[in-house]
Amino acid sequence: MFIILLHLIQRASLIVILAYLLMTTAPLQKAMLTRYQVRSKLILFLVLGIFAIISNMFGIVVEKGQVLTSPPIWVIPEQGSLANSRVLAISVSGLVGGPLVGLSVGLVTGLFRYLQGGLSPHIYFISSVTIGFLSGLFGRQAIKRQTFPQPFQGFICAATMELLQMVLILVLSHDSQASWNLVKMIIMPMVLVNSIGAGLFLSIIQLNLRQEVSTRAIQTHHVLDLTNATLSYFSAGLTQDSAQTIAQLIYDAVNVSAISITNQEEVLAYIGQGADHHLVGQAVTTDLTLDTLQSGHEHLAHSKAEIGCHQIDCPLTEGIIVPLQNHHETLGTLKFYFTEEIQMTEIEEQLAVGLGRIFSMQLRLGLIQQQKDLLKQAELKSLQAQVNPHFFFNAINTISAIMRFDTEKARRLLLKLSDYFRASLQGNQATLISLAEELKHVQAYLEIEEARFPDRVQVDFEIEEACQDLELPPFTLQILIENAIRHAFPRSDQAQAQIQVKIYQVDEGVRIEVEDNGKGIPANLLSIIGQEPITSEKGSGTALYNLSQRIKGLYEMDPAINITSQEHRGSKFSILLPNKRSGR
Repeated sequence: MFIILLHLIQRASLIVILAYLLMTTAPLQKAMLTRYQVRSKLILFLVLGIFAIISNMFGIVVEKGQVLTSPPIWVIPEQGSLANSRVLAISVSGLVGGPLVGLSVGLVTGLFRYLQGGLSPHIYFISSVTIGFLSGLFGRQAIKRQTFPQPFQGFICAATMELLQMVLILVLSHDSQASWNLVKMIIMPMVLVNSIGAGLFLSIIQLNLRQEVSTRAIQTHHVLDLTNATLSYFSAGLTQDSAQTIAQLIYDAVNVSAISITNQEEVLAYIGQGADHHLVGQAVTTDLTLDTLQSGHEHLAHSKAEIGCHQIDCPLTEGIIVPLQNHHETLGTLKFYFTEEIQMTEIEEQLAVGLGRIFSMQLRLGLIQQQKDLLKQAELKSLQAQVNPHFFFNAINTISAIMRFDTEKARRLLLKLSDYFRASLQGNQATLISLAEELKHVQAYLEIEEARFPDRVQVDFEIEEACQDLELPPFTLQILIENAIRHAFPRSDQAQAQIQVKIYQVDEGVRIEVEDNGKGIPANLLSIIGQEPITSEKGSGTALYNLSQRIKGLYEMDPAINITSQEHRGSKFSILLPNKRSGR
C-alpha cells in the first residue's frame, strides 16, 4: 500500500506540474474565463481528456497483490488492475467544465481504460462515465455563478468520486474476493492522492486566473490613467503639439522601445529608439503604417522586414500599428515599437489596441465638440446680428423725423449712427466685448433717443472701478435700457423716466442691474419674458429673448436674466456674469 502511495504521488505530481505549465498559456486561461462558450468547452475537453489518458498510461499495475510499474502502459495483464490518478482528471474536468465536459472526458477516458484490458475493465468505463457526469453536476452551479469551485470542494468531490469507484468495483466485479483484496490495497492511496491532487489542481487554476485578473486590472488602470491624461489633448484634434504630449505620456507609462503618432500624411510625434531617423514632420514611409492607413485595421510586425522601415540600421524589430479613426475614416495611427531588449507581449498588443480604440473615440468626441462649438458660435452670431437692425430702424425713424425741422442735428445724429455701426461691426466679430465699448454703444443710442424725446429719460450709471475692464456680450446694456424706455413708460405719462444702471462685483462674479420706475410688468408675462419671444404693440418682443439665449449659450446659465417687478412701481432686470476681464 505504501509503495502504491509513493508511485501515485509521483504520477499525480506530474499531472499537477503539467497543469501549472498549461495554465500559464493564454488559450487555456481564456478558456477557463469563458467556460460557457462552445470553443472553450472543446479546449477544456481536449486538455483535461489528455490529462486523464496520461493518468491511465502512467498508472501502477496491480496483479494478485503485486505492484508492477513499467509505464507507459498500453495493455494490462488479464488478472491485473490499474491504480492511477484518472479520477483526479475526470473530477476536475466536471468541476471546471460542467456536465458536458465531464461526461465527454469520462467517456473518452473510460473507453481508453476499457481498451487497456485487465480484470473487469467494463467497471472502469462505467465508473469513469459516472464520475464525469456527477462531478459535472457539482461544477454546473459554479459555472452559472461564474465562479470556480474552491480547492476544498475539489478535494471533497474527488474523494467522493474515488469512493464511488471503489463501491462500483465491489458491486460489479465477477470475483468478489479479488475485488475486495484490490479495494483494500488501493483505496487509501487513491482516495488521498486523487483528492489532494484535485485540490491542488483547482488551486493552480485559481492562482493563475488571479494573476491574469490582476494583470488585466493593472492594464485597465494604465488605460484609464492614460485616457484621463490624454482626453484634453485629443479633443483638440491631431496636431504636433498634442501628439507629442500624448506620446510622452504613453512612453512613460508603457514598457515600449518607441512610441509614434501620425496623421494621414506625416509623423506628428516620435519618442524612443530610432528617433534619429523617424523624424517629426517627415512623411509617413514605413510600409506597415501605410498599410494600416489604407486598410483601417491594426497590424502586428514581428520582424524588421514586416515593419518596413527603409533605414538599414533601424533598431526596431517588432511593432503594433493601430488606426485612429473617426467612424470609417482613418485619421492617423498609434504605433508601439519594440527592440530585441524589450519584447512585444500579448499584454502590449491588447493595450495598444485598447488605447487606439479609446483615442479614436476621444478624437471623434473632440470633432463632435468642435462642430458643436462652431454651431454655437454661428447661432450666437446670428442672434447678435439681429440686434443691429432692431436699433437701426429705430434710429433711422428718429433721424427721419428730426430732418424735417433740424437738418444739422440730423446730420450730427447720422454721423453718430455711423460711428455706432462702425463699432458694432467690430463687436459682431466677437462674442464678448469690453464694457468700455458697450458703454459707447449705449451713449450713442441714448443721444439718438434724447434727440427724439428730449428730457424724457434720465439714465444714471453706477459702475464699480473694479468692473471697468469687464467683458460682456455685445448690446447687453443697450437691450436692457432700450427695453425699459420702450416698454416701461407710457407715452401719455409726462413724468421723467428714471433708469438706474448698476454694475458691481459679488462673490459669484459681476452683477448688472437695470432698474426703472415705470409701470411694471403684468404678472402673466413676468415668468415668460426672456424665455420666449413675446408679441407686443411696440415690437416683436425678441430683444430680451435674444439676449437671454446668447447668455445661456455663452455661460450655460438658466435663467439668464432675473426679473422682479411691481405694478406702478417699476421693474428690475438683473444679470450675473462670470468675472471675465479684458486681456485675461
